[in-house]
This record gives sequence, structure tokens and C-alpha cells, in this order.
Amino acid sequence: MNGMTKKVGLNSFWLKMIAITTMLIDHVGAVLLPQYPILRIIGRIAFPIFCFLLVEGFMHTHDVIRYMTRIGLFALISEIPFDLLFYGRILDGTHQNVFFTLFIGLVMLYYLTKRYPAVLNFLMVILFMLFAEFLRTDYSSMGLLLILCFWAFREKKVWMCLSVAAVNILLMGYIQAFAVLALPFILLYNGEQGPKMKYVFYLFYPLHLLVLLGIGLLIY
Repeated sequence: MNGMTKKVGLNSFWLKMIAITTMLIDHVGAVLLPQYPILRIIGRIAFPIFCFLLVEGFMHTHDVIRYMTRIGLFALISEIPFDLLFYGRILDGTHQNVFFTLFIGLVMLYYLTKRYPAVLNFLMVILFMLFAEFLRTDYSSMGLLLILCFWAFREKKVWMCLSVAAVNILLMGYIQAFAVLALPFILLYNGEQGPKMKYVFYLFYPLHLLVLLGIGLLIY
């Protein structure tokens, strides 16, 4: 009988599984098999799902400061593996990992919910986007814009899909247009959490970077 009470669709656990799997495929294509662009196309699915889940986590967390701290901590932990894999150096200022984008987006949402005047909110969004560009985080200002779309239209699915599609197709373009493939999975979200494996998903990011680095060193 318990199985009959479950909602149809995908819970948070399965969305995370889809996101980390497509991210892994993307990174394999980026560093090990660049001759297969289909891997990078599949990988476009990951980031919109991460943004959607970030907003969901923000809306339902009991301690947003702790949530921000956790995301920020894993941004720092992941930076050395990220730089080693993609730039061959322990630390490189060229490009920062996606956890920094998610962290900045989370801080942005925190201040947007403080009920400041609309003009001030607009200016804050611009400042956060400029900060992401300055740090050169993964997806930079466009990543923050996606997070904003998922948050602003969280109760209006049609507008959410249209805005996310517009950012990816019109503003980012090229291969990033395939990020719209994430939308069917997001629309299947049933609001349930599923099995709790929070730190497993966080740890997967730096660990898979190190594994790919090791494989790359063995092959090349």
C-alpha cells in the first residue's frame, strides 16, 4: 500500500542522479573524448537541473545560512581538482567551478527575499551578475540568470520554461541551446525528496574530477 501513495514523477533524488550522470558524461566528453560532441550535448542537461534543485533547496531549507556555507565550502574544496583537470595547475584564476556559481546564486536569492524595493533588487541582481563575471565562474552571469528564472517563475511552469529556454537559446546559444532538454525532467518533479544522500551528491563533484584527472594521466 505504501508504494501506491507515492506521487508519479521524479523526486529530488532522481533529479540529482540525472544531473550528476549527465555532468559526468559532459566532463568525459570535455577531457577524455572531445571527438564526440554528443557527450557535450547530453551534458547540457545537468546545469539547469542543478539550478532548479538549488532553488528548491533554498525554498525548503530550515537554515539558509548553513545551506550557503555548505555550498561555499564545496566550492572551495572542488577548486583544486577543477583547476588540475581543466587547466593542469593546482590553482588557476581563468575559470572557477560551478559550485561558485551556485553559491553566488544562493546568496543572491537570500537577499532578494528580504523585501527590498524593486529598484534595489534589480541593482543587486546586476551586481551579483557582474561579480560572477569578474570571478569567471562556470556559466557566470547567465548561470545566475537561470537561477533567477527558476526562482521567479517557480509557481508558473509555462513562464519558467519559456524564460529558461530564452536564456539558453537566445542569450547563450550554440551548444547551450540543448539545455532545454533538461526541462522535461524538471517538469516531472513531484515535490518529493526521496532517499537522503545529501553529502554523497556534494562529494561526487570533486571526487569525479579527481577520477577523471587520474584516468587522463594514465591515458595521455
